[in-house]
Amino acid sequence: MATVAATSRARCLLPFRRRAPRPPLPFPSPIARAATHRRGVRMASSEASASAPLSTTIEVPGAAAPVVVVAAPGLPEADFRNALDSSLFKQWLSNLQSEKGVLTYGRLNLTRVLIQGVDMFGKRVGFLKFKADIIDEETKTKVRVPIGKFVLELPAGMLDDEKGDFVGTAVREVEEETGIKLNLEDMVDLTALLNPATGGRILPSPGGCDEEIGLFLYRGRVDEETIRSLQGKETGLRDHGELIKLRVVPYSQLWRSTADAKALCAIALYEMAKREGLLPSCPPSANL
Repeated sequence: MATVAATSRARCLLPFRRRAPRPPLPFPSPIARAATHRRGVRMASSEASASAPLSTTIEVPGAAAPVVVVAAPGLPEADFRNALDSSLFKQWLSNLQSEKGVLTYGRLNLTRVLIQGVDMFGKRVGFLKFKADIIDEETKTKVRVPIGKFVLELPAGMLDDEKGDFVGTAVREVEEETGIKLNLEDMVDLTALLNPATGGRILPSPGGCDEEIGLFLYRGRVDEETIRSLQGKETGLRDHGELIKLRVVPYSQLWRSTADAKALCAIALYEMAKREGLLPSCPPSANL
């Protein structure tokens, strides 16, 4: 999770999102698009009886024991097998073991995977939905791992209701995830600068999801001692499955340091708004 900062002036580019209402899903439920790389995984099958769910066990390097993979009730056997054989699932397992994978963190352990659903694109898996039980062995809580590895990402969060207080959510999430208290009146809605025909929100993947994102800018002065105290700090709401380690990144380096689409969109909006003179003056009293 990244807080974007310079040595004497910090700029926080903050994304917050709204999704259309949908039935609640077991937590967490990573959704991935089809990838091109395929990786093998050792598997020991267990035949399901008429009353028992489909299941298998797989050997995952870094896991403390063989991992149980179970099909959700009602999932067809063909979908279960397609999920296990898919490049999406194998890529996720590979991410767990990569240099920044969560299983290399030293205290996280994968114990169980529940395959919930499969959307086929012809003969290949297009979308795969599953719940992974990854346990923090120190706190005994579950941790969300949609991509299986740590990534440099802007502070972000979901709206609590359909009315959508984007600005208030942004301020609250930054405090929860970084410990920094922001002044509500000093927030700049970058997405509101878009043409009104866009709805003033970003659609990160409109071909497959109706998610909307709002991006916010906060500018303030910060001393070097505060920056040093943030670097490497562990934050996040553990009872919500969050495991966040702060990194303070110079703004000029951020665009090459992250694959987070929110961060890259925020940089683009900020730079274009600055070039066209659309940004308000930085409040002299805004401090972090």
